[in-house]
Amino acid sequence: MQYLMWIIKVALFLLILSFAIVNTDPVTVRYYLGYQWQAPLVVVLLVAIGAGALVGLLTGLFQTLRLRRQIAVLKRELDATRAARSSDPVPPPMDLL
Repeated sequence: MQYLMWIIKVALFLLILSFAIVNTDPVTVRYYLGYQWQAPLVVVLLVAIGAGALVGLLTGLFQTLRLRRQIAVLKRELDATRAARSSDPVPPPMDLL
């Protein structure tokens, strides 16, 4: 199974490498207010992909932190509920007769 994963990784790397070699033509990216940036197409694509991955990771990180904070609050509430129940006196058993 590991060999299959290595073969897939190498094939993917070679595919991306061949894409990078073929797309070396310079492109101009124009921003607002007349700013522009010239770079090979593959560099522009890699920057765009990297920026998108970073935004996705940050979004996931913020959601994970929010959920961990919510879990901590719920655990505190559960502990407080358990402590309150353990301190309640035990009712005496009821006789049926």
